[in-house]
Amino acid sequence: MAGALFWAGENEGTHNPPMLWIKALHIVFVASWFAGLFYLPRLFVNLAQVPADSHAERERLLMMARKLYRFSSLLMIPAIGLGLWLWLGFGVKGGWLHAKLFLVVLVIGYHHACRSLLRKFEQFENKRSERWFRVFNESAVLLFAAIVVLVVVKPF
Repeated sequence: MAGALFWAGENEGTHNPPMLWIKALHIVFVASWFAGLFYLPRLFVNLAQVPADSHAERERLLMMARKLYRFSSLLMIPAIGLGLWLWLGFGVKGGWLHAKLFLVVLVIGYHHACRSLLRKFEQFENKRSERWFRVFNESAVLLFAAIVVLVVVKPF
């Protein structure tokens, strides 16, 4: 009986309170994680613009970027965990889900790429321009938009 409480097929999901709570928390954590992914590359744009002799500004931006990366990493864990719970625990399925999972893997890669870029700034090894970071920043928005469309529209 308790197992039945947590089981919902794709059609019953709207009438399953536990699933709705998990879905709501998943959305909150995903949105929060992406907020960090939207802002962290913006800090990279600012870091790329810092003059070589502006040590205090550079250190302040690096501190902000480190803290934001750590916080975003903490938000990523429940976002992914709750998503896995929805998928495996409630039987969410469909072709759209395969496409979403592929994009989620790209987002995780993007998240780790941000760490790599942050390390390059910390070690004075950044070779990329502010313009490159502006484009990189927009790619997270495109990934987020594609995921939202897949989840809401379920085109296949």
